[in-house]
Amino acid sequence: LIEQMLLTSDWGDLDYLILDMPPGTGDIQLTLCQSVPISAAVIVTTPQKLAFIDVAKGIRMFAMLKVPSVAVVENMSYFEVDGTKHFPFGTGSGQRITDSYGIPNLVQMPITPELSAAGDGGRPLVIQDPTGDVAQRYSELGVAVVQEVSKLRQARSDSVVYDEAYKCIIVRSPDSP
Repeated sequence: LIEQMLLTSDWGDLDYLILDMPPGTGDIQLTLCQSVPISAAVIVTTPQKLAFIDVAKGIRMFAMLKVPSVAVVENMSYFEVDGTKHFPFGTGSGQRITDSYGIPNLVQMPITPELSAAGDGGRPLVIQDPTGDVAQRYSELGVAVVQEVSKLRQARSDSVVYDEAYKCIIVRSPDSP
């Protein structure tokens, strides 16, 4: 059904269509990546060390399917009390992912009870508090994704060019200078 909805709906002119997939490397992810052109993936994790194992599988699956991972979001990274950050689930897992897999962006999302309440109330926290910490984090993520997808598109457009002098088409692999 998801594939049918994606391929038969008239989405109009879109800059981005964001798909929120369930965690893991199951049939849904494989089917979507093989049937719909996906520009990039944002990997979502939590600070726990055990989450690294599942995330690593997902990143490898996306790499195998030629879907680059452009950012890591670490949910529930910390909470703040009186200006002091507390890390109840530990630290370093998101950074370990970006370092291990060369993913260029890490956005750490705070634990905020208002975020859940706002979602349940139907008015997103970024609308209620557009200058708050959560809105800043989402903005940071959005900018990072737009920049990385732009780089990917530029790289693709530069990979095939027509050389006027030689009257031929030149195809460059992504690894060539």
